[in-house]
Amino acid sequence: MSSTGLFAGYVSGTSPVHRAPLWLKLAGVLAVGAASWFARSLVPMLLVTAVVIGCALLARLPAGRLLRSMRGLVPLLVLLLAFQWWSNGPSYAARVVLGIVNAYLAAGVLTATTSVTELLDGVVRAARPFRRTVDPEVVALTLGIVVRSVPWVAGSFSSVRQSARARGLDRSPRAVVVPTVVHVVAFARSTGEALAARGLTDPSDDAGDGSRGARGSGGGPGGGPGGAPGPDRAGNTDSPG
Repeated sequence: MSSTGLFAGYVSGTSPVHRAPLWLKLAGVLAVGAASWFARSLVPMLLVTAVVIGCALLARLPAGRLLRSMRGLVPLLVLLLAFQWWSNGPSYAARVVLGIVNAYLAAGVLTATTSVTELLDGVVRAARPFRRTVDPEVVALTLGIVVRSVPWVAGSFSSVRQSARARGLDRSPRAVVVPTVVHVVAFARSTGEALAARGLTDPSDDAGDGSRGARGSGGGPGGGPGGAPGPDRAGNTDSPG
């Protein structure tokens, strides 16, 4: 299951945006996010919006995918625009909404033009200076699971909602929420089982299992340490011969 927005996954290509190094893309996303803090008028925000959309077009990302990415965000943006308009005026409200849209689209362009492998390699390189406190490979694995899980959960919710709509139950929260929760729990269990099968579980759990196995290695009921015979129910000790 997967969604069809910008965050659904990597879109292969050879555009300049695809070939740009990861650090440059991350710097661009941070610059887009910081623009909303320093802009004092609507014109700079509109210029940032044009640059982000231009990058999406340069990367040849489908326009439909761009619009579908914004569809789920529109209700929240409308409410935020109304509240900010009422409390701070139209100019400030427009800057806030445009700042969120720009940051969202810039992050979407980053994930759509950068493969997961490249993202994880960048995380590992960034975490290496802190290897004494965190394991870079564990950080990359965690991020990989998150990157895989978020679009899966979104796609699961979309599929369940379409099924509920086909049965005329799209207005019933139970018909949408309960199956989605069941799917997410099943996905989490299967992910955990896959990690355990590859030996990627918590080492303390494995140590605990090993210690329990060592304690139980003395034989059956009544067995002594190291497999030596122990006392029976009557208190007698078996003797050889």
